[in-house]
Amino acid sequence: MSISSESTLDIRGKVVAITGASSGIGEATALRLAAHGAILALGARRTDRLDALAARIREHGGEVLVQSLDVTRRDSVESFISTTVDRFGRLDVLVNNAGVMPLSRMADGKVDEWERMVDVNVKGVLFGIGAVLPVMHAQQSGQIVNVSSVAGRFVFPTAAVYCATKFAVHALSEGLRQESPFLRVTTIAPGAVESELTSTISDPAMKREVDEVFRKDMLPADAIARAIAFAIGQPADVDVNELVVRPTAQAY
Repeated sequence: MSISSESTLDIRGKVVAITGASSGIGEATALRLAAHGAILALGARRTDRLDALAARIREHGGEVLVQSLDVTRRDSVESFISTTVDRFGRLDVLVNNAGVMPLSRMADGKVDEWERMVDVNVKGVLFGIGAVLPVMHAQQSGQIVNVSSVAGRFVFPTAAVYCATKFAVHALSEGLRQESPFLRVTTIAPGAVESELTSTISDPAMKREVDEVFRKDMLPADAIARAIAFAIGQPADVDVNELVVRPTAQAY
């Protein structure tokens, strides 16, 4: 997509940090927000992908920093946020996007994968919130966008733990929203989207099954990026609390 756009959304000049920015929704969100004039901090483990993305954004005049980020490590998240604030002087928005989805039946006993989901999908979100709250409280302004899933609204077989982590994201978001009179908190709940999520499924047969079911009618990642941009671009007195974005053909 072109990194130039005219819009009435209030995004230009906002400093936005995005986790899991090297692919999928994170990458698409970076490109979309850059098109609206946001100043970006991009974090992920694959820094080669981040560097390539940053180069695309800079070619069109965008301002961006990249940093290696492991959301399962509190010190890594705190370093990412402090580097962003040191560089740009503030932080207006955090997009907690990093996530994994290694689906399996609970009877398979893949406890290591359960732990990984909790570490990334729940603790990673909490570490992000914990790192930015002091900054946003000092500013008396800010927005946290948590990328959840429609799996945070209903449960289906093979996804009990994944759904549990996404239900947790919804609960954390709502609790945080109620506690702050100035903080804007948004939960984005995507349906089937083009991403690398199914690549984390370790059982080849299950991966094929999930791909067959969920990849028939998928949204491009930019559809979710547009939803995130919409929520970020509202006036300061408007808090878009939740957006559910599914393919039209998706039933659940």
